[in-house]
Amino acid sequence: MKKVSVKTIVATGIGAALFFVLGRFVAIPSGVPNTNISIQYGLLAFVAAVFGPIAGCLAGLIGHFFIDFSWGWGVWWSWVITSAFVGLVIGIGTSKINVDEGEFAVKDIIRFNIVQVIANVVGWAVVAPVLDIVMYAEPANKVFVQGLVSAGLNAVATAIVGTLLCIAYANTIPKKGSLKEED
Repeated sequence: MKKVSVKTIVATGIGAALFFVLGRFVAIPSGVPNTNISIQYGLLAFVAAVFGPIAGCLAGLIGHFFIDFSWGWGVWWSWVITSAFVGLVIGIGTSKINVDEGEFAVKDIIRFNIVQVIANVVGWAVVAPVLDIVMYAEPANKVFVQGLVSAGLNAVATAIVGTLLCIAYANTIPKKGSLKEED
């Protein structure tokens, strides 16, 4: 079994903390009850793409847990699990993208966004509503509307915020062979 690196642990902690802050204090109401425009999913996708599926999964799980916990109404586990699922899937699906090596070309942007759209649609339009029904006996029509709206909003927010974060981060990394020794 592969050991979890210090880098992954630190990325998980920072990712979870930023996910919490963005989700708790920068949530924009969507007009659908209990459903927001959530820019923290762009950050989650960035963490997953750069630091891998473990960091993405745990940052989503821990960050969403603390968002729910901080409101005082209890933890909505179906959505906490879905945040973890989305981070995991994006981390797995973007494993061939080398953002951490300064590479994020057009083909990488396309792959990143195909993966994040699939993760958000499966997570929010399928996993979250099904878990809401199974765990909380929520009405199907309500949770599937919330799930579809969340899937769309999270995919758009991730396409914008996540892509911009990956581009900005990749541009800070020196490309291989770009540094030359002076005479």
